[in-house]
Amino acid sequence: MMDPARLDPARFDPDAFLRDHWQRRPLVLRNPWTGWSNPLPADELAGLACEAEVESRLVTGAAGAWRMESGPLPEHRFAELTGAPWTLLVQAVDQHVPEVAALIAAFRFIPDWRIDDVMVSYATAGGGVGPHFDQYDVFLIQGAGRRRWQLGGRCDDGTPLLPHPDLRLLADFGVEEEWLLEPGDILYIPPGIAHDGVALDDECMTYSIGFRAPSRAELIEGWTDHLLDALGDDAREDDRYADPGLPRQDNPGEITPDALARLQSMATAALLDAEGFARWFGQHSTRPKYPDIDWRPERELAADDIRAAIAAGAPLVRNPAARMSFIRQGGTDLLLFVNGTCLPCTGSAATLAERLCAAGGEPVRPGTVDDAALSLLLALVNDGAAGFDAD
Repeated sequence: MMDPARLDPARFDPDAFLRDHWQRRPLVLRNPWTGWSNPLPADELAGLACEAEVESRLVTGAAGAWRMESGPLPEHRFAELTGAPWTLLVQAVDQHVPEVAALIAAFRFIPDWRIDDVMVSYATAGGGVGPHFDQYDVFLIQGAGRRRWQLGGRCDDGTPLLPHPDLRLLADFGVEEEWLLEPGDILYIPPGIAHDGVALDDECMTYSIGFRAPSRAELIEGWTDHLLDALGDDAREDDRYADPGLPRQDNPGEITPDALARLQSMATAALLDAEGFARWFGQHSTRPKYPDIDWRPERELAADDIRAAIAAGAPLVRNPAARMSFIRQGGTDLLLFVNGTCLPCTGSAATLAERLCAAGGEPVRPGTVDDAALSLLLALVNDGAAGFDAD
């Protein structure tokens, strides 16, 4: 299989894209890959939809009569799908299929913490999920077959929707642009743009790379919940409002500006802790999408196992399912966040952490490691976030 994860620089300029299109306007790229081959057979996608730990949906019917079923799906369900068009959608396929995870490498000109997952859809002719809009950026890669995409105007939370128990379908969809995508073509859609994709062939496959965009409400809720949890553990009974030297008021019914300032300071001091927020967000943004999946090795490795792998020249490879980011701490120190865990790194460990984050899916050869780097490698490998390639 040809490597589908490389975009031809002669046909795609990431800097121009970020300047002119990212979160501004749609863009169609006509097969900009150095070599395109559909990375996932349809029967393997169907097999994933039958597994309990994989999130999947089946949408049957055509315009005006869509029905949705949530997975896992029984194997015999696909044999029953005759006549009416249908679409299978499987979330986070990149966490289960390395060839699909490799697609992400082409889009790493956008920070890793923004990347959500790769959803893969399979549809028969006429299949689709109806006109809708998303609150996030998405690259739609046509893997096999052809799909017609129609785009409309910009939507928001006040845009009218059709009554439907499972699908968020637009009540009014006006077509402003239309494209036909063939294998290897890419359509970028910014947040809030109405769109509708319909398969023109049987065995139509589309890969959707979505990007997370936390809302203000989600950030406030997550940060304050974290602070409240911390207060619950460390709360002091004497950590209360105090006003020594209280002057006598002309009117005891007034809440004075001085009292309000003291109260607001009590409530906001922790909220304004920039270092604490950074650590919380690093952990929050790297939490596994599906935390119940256990990627740890069957046998916990020891330091000697790590040294033996390095001596044998085995490269270190990140688990495609691992979420990994870092925040600099000044100088050469950094905080590495892996699957919701914070790992402070200094010296050689910080250098290795940066190399691993930069490499993405590419193998890294650690070389000679000291105790700090060895400790980091042990934590990553035993967590299942990385492993040595024995081949």
